[in-house]
Amino acid sequence: MAEPHAAAAVEGSEPSTRNEVAAALAGYIVDGMSTDERAAAVVMGHVGGTDPDRLGRYVADGRLGGFLLMGSNVPDDERALREVTDAVDGEDGGLPLLVAIDEEGGTVARLPWDDGPAGVELQGRDPGDAEAAFDERGGLLERAGITVNFGIVADVGTRTSGFIRPRALGADAAGASDRVAAAVAGERPYALSTLKHFPGHGAAPGDSHSVIPETSLSADDWRTQHAPPFEAGIEAGAEMVMTGHLRFTEIDDAPASLSPRWYAILRDDLGFEGVAITDDLGMLLSSGDARYADPVRNAVTAIGAGADMVLMVAGSDEDTATEMAEGIATAVADGELPEDRLAEATTRAVAARVLASGLLDGPEFD
Repeated sequence: MAEPHAAAAVEGSEPSTRNEVAAALAGYIVDGMSTDERAAAVVMGHVGGTDPDRLGRYVADGRLGGFLLMGSNVPDDERALREVTDAVDGEDGGLPLLVAIDEEGGTVARLPWDDGPAGVELQGRDPGDAEAAFDERGGLLERAGITVNFGIVADVGTRTSGFIRPRALGADAAGASDRVAAAVAGERPYALSTLKHFPGHGAAPGDSHSVIPETSLSADDWRTQHAPPFEAGIEAGAEMVMTGHLRFTEIDDAPASLSPRWYAILRDDLGFEGVAITDDLGMLLSSGDARYADPVRNAVTAIGAGADMVLMVAGSDEDTATEMAEGIATAVADGELPEDRLAEATTRAVAARVLASGLLDGPEFD
């Protein structure tokens, strides 16, 4: 059963933290939204280019909950990038949407001027270096008008994880945990922090951009070897967790991004209360698995499984995100997707937008 709306959860008491206030505001906002509006609010889309007018129309017409900046959206300097983010943040008197980027640094850096250490460079260093690196990186994001970073790799860089190993913050659970928590502490003053790729790419060999990596690792081994960095990042206050297209056959045959079992583990076992967002659903299309060839079906399945936002980049065009939102709304109308599940997801997504907006950062909240 879905959890009650955030507003109901604090009814009868005075919310005392930023998260509680954001959840309460989100609950009231979502209560006034139509099913179509709720469905659009849980979709994060992407189109290429740096034309502010075109990008602004894309998010406004789709009423999307977020936009992901890729390399093609990043101009040559910070001033021009700020024009792009100002155009897509949706701030026209309403609540700004989430403007996201994959800014890990090092191997995955969308900002050409981010030359700070990341990934393998930080693996052998003190956690304080990771905190300093993400503090500096967070400052770059804030100046550019970016409010969400998909930048903290909480995967463990094992020897079997050749794809993710250079990007991980630790080669073992303990080291990764310390640096992940430090990275969250460094970045959080500037942008919403995201941990990826839950439940851990380090356990499953292969590149999830082209295949669905698979492992037969047991639940107990996962808990001791790959869960700790995610748990540490959650305890440090990360607002978002990205679920990966990873198949742990001993736990669920479905990829974690589409698995009710993995979302339950994330909530019930790790205590995560923020936004669970899928990795790019376009990657599932690239896997060649016929079961995941329809992005709209993938989006409906992900929200039904427990995701709060769905992300679509690879293989998408101007219409894909809108089609996904329409598919989610249709699934609710047909009774396939419970209305309260969509309401729960939208409430979490909107609460993140409240936090990212800066509305609760002033002295009035204090």
